[in-house]
Amino acid sequence: MFETVREDLRTTLDEIRSAGLHKPERVIGTPQSASVAVTSGGAPGEVLNFCANNYLGLADHPEVVAAAKDALDRWGYGMASVRFICGTQEVHKELEARLSAFLGQEDTILYSSCFDANGGVFETLLGAEDAVISDALNHASIIDGIRLSKARRFRYANRDMSDLEHQLKEAAAGGARRKLIVTDGVFSMDGYVAPLQEICDLADRYDAMVMVDDSHAVGFVGPGGRGTPELHGVMDRVDIITGTLGKALGGASGGYVAARAEIVALLRQRSRPYLFSNSLAPVIAAASLKVLDLLESAGDLRERLAANTALFRSKMTEAGFEILPGDHAIAPVMIGDAAEAARMAELLLERGVYVIGFSYPVVPMGAARIRVQLSAAHSTADVERAVAAFVDARAALATAGA
Repeated sequence: MFETVREDLRTTLDEIRSAGLHKPERVIGTPQSASVAVTSGGAPGEVLNFCANNYLGLADHPEVVAAAKDALDRWGYGMASVRFICGTQEVHKELEARLSAFLGQEDTILYSSCFDANGGVFETLLGAEDAVISDALNHASIIDGIRLSKARRFRYANRDMSDLEHQLKEAAAGGARRKLIVTDGVFSMDGYVAPLQEICDLADRYDAMVMVDDSHAVGFVGPGGRGTPELHGVMDRVDIITGTLGKALGGASGGYVAARAEIVALLRQRSRPYLFSNSLAPVIAAASLKVLDLLESAGDLRERLAANTALFRSKMTEAGFEILPGDHAIAPVMIGDAAEAARMAELLLERGVYVIGFSYPVVPMGAARIRVQLSAAHSTADVERAVAAFVDARAALATAGA
């Protein structure tokens, strides 16, 4: 039986490759940083890294690494249990309290990832008599989390407030008991920021709650790095914030839900990814506390990230590349064809710039792109070298296709 299955799977994999949709996984032989050593795929050794979520450059920060080493001695390697049995240490409770204070929420609950955090919210809070209204471009973890719930599902076009209002009216007309609007704070494939003030206004008008996945914002968006609610001045109007410790906040793993106290209390009792997953490793919790310490004086890092982002976007536009508008550190370079995007990423790697081409099903068919992600760890020279590599790779691609 399995030989038939094996052949079917091989056929599917061949189809993925022939369509230019295969996603290779590079092997890195160094810590995550502005430059890394890629040890597979024909890379020239040390390359500039423009594809990580290491927005503030904290993944290899010496104080974060030192805090992690100290935590191993004090707290051990792992909890070997779930939280409600014997898996909570003081360091977990301290991190939850610090995140709550930082994000302006009443309480916080830790998860092993933000994917799990999003997977644990909807089923717990919403029943068949409720409605969830979701942005069409929300992260896959939100989509999967919604599928686990029995709530009625409504979808509105990306950042389209007229459509959101229409869907809210539909939910209200259907007699929904609870209505939850959910959106990414920053849409990871486009770098677009959700219009949270308008979303909160509609939520007030239609008696709905608001949930924001702010994974690509917390740490560096907003005056104090508190994310898109701070950027839009609605920190006191967002009911649920989910996020990750695996991007700007050190880059390891782990996620959280920061929310009203009653929401977090119910999640602790009924959220399945929380109840049936081991506690976050204490070394990550301790290192994340150090990251929060660093964020208190990280204004220079946020400024450097903003400057690098502006420089890259302006230089690439001057060079004739199409970049989706905005000022977020996610700067998608639009290519269109999936195979061409993959080939350009390979040519850039050969030229010492590590980026990734994204294609269907991660992005819509025909909208393939290279998602460049800037970091505060990049120098001005790094950014200028990346732009030059793009220009050279484009020329090489054109020559090959002539």
